[in-house]
Amino acid sequence: METRLKETDSIPATISREMVRLYKELFGRGPTKASTVIANDLIVCTLEDTLTPAERNMAEMGEHQKLRDVRLFFQYSTEDAFRSTIENATGRKVRAFVSGMDTREDLATEVFYLEPLGEADGGNETA
Repeated sequence: METRLKETDSIPATISREMVRLYKELFGRGPTKASTVIANDLIVCTLEDTLTPAERNMAEMGEHQKLRDVRLFFQYSTEDAFRSTIENATGRKVRAFVSGMDTREDLATEVFYLEPLGEADGGNETA
């Protein structure tokens, strides 16, 4: 599914909205809070309240490492969807994708490193 930028949306707002959509599609529910910060060639998406009921049960049982392993397995198995969401929203290629989560606080972070803008782009530092 292609990310579509609404005229009134900023790039960070679009990315946050699309990350919520992607989480809902992949895990059956989306986060209740999402924010995105862009600094030059770096994008950081913070997502809160992402765990499904089954995942919450795992956390309550103290199975934090298993929960992280399972969640990260699914996220990296669909890495192309995460990358394309960013690439469609920014018009820039993702160089690297790093995903992590704190299962005790139910907070996830998706970090994207963008390819530097080339001379053909005028050498601008920001998207």
